[in-house]
Order: sequence, then C-alpha cells, then structure tokens
Amino acid sequence: MQYASPSHRHIGDLKLPAPELKSGKIVDLMHAPGRTCPVAKVDYGSEVSFMIAAEGMMVGQKISVFGVGDVAPGNVMALGNIPEGTMVYSIEGRPGDGGKYCKAGGTSATVVTRGDKISCLMPSGMFKSFDPRCRAVVGIVAGGGRDEKPFGKAGNKFWCYQSRSKAYFKVKGVAMNPVDHPHGGGGHPHVGKPSTVSRNAPPGRKVGRLSPQKKNKKKY
Repeated sequence: MQYASPSHRHIGDLKLPAPELKSGKIVDLMHAPGRTCPVAKVDYGSEVSFMIAAEGMMVGQKISVFGVGDVAPGNVMALGNIPEGTMVYSIEGRPGDGGKYCKAGGTSATVVTRGDKISCLMPSGMFKSFDPRCRAVVGIVAGGGRDEKPFGKAGNKFWCYQSRSKAYFKVKGVAMNPVDHPHGGGGHPHVGKPSTVSRNAPPGRKVGRLSPQKKNKKKY
C-alpha cells in the first residue's frame, strides 16, 4: 500500500486524438488528481475524449486535430507544419504514439529548426530531433505557477504524494535519537555498530541491511 494511488479517480491515459476526427469543441475544463495540469474534455461529434489543457484554453473553444491549420493554442499539428519559434507540448516520440514529451504543468518545448528532422529545445535545455510527421499541441501546458503557492503543512504534501503514487519522505535512522531508532545517537551521524541484522531479529531491532534468505535446494 506504500505506492497505492486512487486510480479510480484518475482520468485515463491522455493521448492526442486521432487525425480522422478533424476538429472538436471544448465542453469542460477539469481537475485531474495525480496530474500537475488541468484536463480539457473535448466533444468531436462522434466521440468525447480528454486532452491536456493549454494555457488560455476556454470552454466553447474549437480546436483542430488533423495536423494542419492555424497555429493557435490547443490545435494539434504535425511538427513539419509548425513554424520556428512556436511553443508546443505533448510531442509524439514516434508518429502516432499519442504524445510522450512535455506534459507537466507549465512546460513547453520550442521548435528551433525544420528540415528532414525537426529540432526542438526541450524544457531541460537539451535539443531533441523529431520526425516531421510527429504531432504536437500548440501552446504551453496549463497549470504553470503551481510551485509559487507553498504547501503550508506536511500533511498537504503527504496527500499530494499519495495521489501521484509516490513514496512520502522518511527520516533516516542515523538522524534520530537512540530512543527512537537503533541507528540513533552519537556525536555525528553514524550507525555505530554493524548495520546487518539477523532475519530472526525482533521487531524494532530489524532495521538496516537484512541477512539474505537461505537458498533451499529444489527437490525433484
């Protein structure tokens, strides 16, 4: 249960819509637990699906998804049709994989050069090359500035980590007092005794590196 995540609350794997859908209309902007950005609910006429929302996106806005069109926030276009200097997100690693790069809140990549390969400046500062047929969403992922508001208390961060299926922080034993942990105490942070313990050690003493389990020979 350490990595338990409320999967029943999560909105499914958000991928770029199929090019055959042509265009759609945004009917709602939703909070997605476990994500750092809001999610847009888009009606394509024949079906309704979800996509990562762009900064400035609004309910009632129409977007195109078939790879060509206006360079407007929220439109899905092939990288080969996007001019240099344009900010994009949810970039496909291979044509048709649904978008793999730049999906966190407030992030975006910049199209730098076009040719046989499209070169993009990633949020990490690296330059990455993509196939011109790879699609991406024009704009910046919504939800930027989320780091400006502090958590305020440890409990808020605890529940945030649970929603993202991450392990919460643990205090190391050598930083504790001797009454709190077998590794505690001392003039400076050190274990002070062999850190390996028997697998038969009682609860409370069974910390550190445990002895390996006995290897039982298979009987045929």
